[in-house]
Amino acid sequence: MRTSWRTASLMATAASVLALTTACGQDNAAAPAASAQNVGATAPANDYGAAGSGTAAGNGYGADGNQSSGSPTQAAPAGKLSVATNPDLGSVLTDGSGLTLYRFDKDTAKPPKSNCDGDCATTWPPVPADDASAGAGIDKALLGEVTRTDGSKQLTVGGWPAYRYAKDVNSGDVNGQGVGGKWFALAPDGKKASVAALPGLSVRKDPELGDIVVDKKGMTVYRFLKDQAWPKSVSNCTGACLEKWPAVGPVGADDTEGVKKKGLMPFTRSDGAKQMTVNCWPIYTFSGDKAPGDTNGQGVGGTWYAVSPDGKPVGAPGK
Repeated sequence: MRTSWRTASLMATAASVLALTTACGQDNAAAPAASAQNVGATAPANDYGAAGSGTAAGNGYGADGNQSSGSPTQAAPAGKLSVATNPDLGSVLTDGSGLTLYRFDKDTAKPPKSNCDGDCATTWPPVPADDASAGAGIDKALLGEVTRTDGSKQLTVGGWPAYRYAKDVNSGDVNGQGVGGKWFALAPDGKKASVAALPGLSVRKDPELGDIVVDKKGMTVYRFLKDQAWPKSVSNCTGACLEKWPAVGPVGADDTEGVKKKGLMPFTRSDGAKQMTVNCWPIYTFSGDKAPGDTNGQGVGGTWYAVSPDGKPVGAPGK
């Protein structure tokens, strides 16, 4: 009886060991390689801004750490290039669909050479050169082409190879601007798009309104006819009005260009905030203006008008 018990016990122990061994063996057989699990890996450091899964190695261009030799997909035609206005970047070059074009700091313009292939070219599709044409505001002499490593022809602008960005979906998107500190929107002349520094207040010649005052971002400045300048400056735009017509903050007299100096000063609003004036008249911008050059606030309600350099409301009846 005792022997039977010991036999049964030994058999149970052996079965347990066998089961454990088999289970561990199954785990070992089923376990993926470390590279497949990506154990301890981090997203690769790369220059092209891809949303890395952490499986790429080296410089992030491919699993072996090297760039492959060509673009993996056929890029959409360029079409007629256009110039779009961006409030932060100024004039930006776009393709026929309105998508922003970019340049890469690791490329060269003299001679033209693209250094974006493989995974990089998936994130930044090269713009084909074959059907590209110059639209308004673009010098066609600046358009050229460069032969890529796969033999395809890529558009160049001022010698710089042109790309789109995979994360730009809609016309006007500039999600690629500044990615990796090496990717920048193209200006129409092939340089990096940027807004020239403007004074706090300056004068712009509008094709319809003539000389009007703009702020440091190039946005049109307006006057409210219900405000008061004499004997002291008073703003009658408060509450919800200020959400549509943000008050222009103080600007130093030496930070202006072309604006009449007399009466160019800030005042304290009823809410305690400081607001700038031109010829003692409070000035504002308009939330409906989305880009420099917009004058969507002109004549709104018969009380809002762009400001001339001497502080008068441009186009206001009887003014």
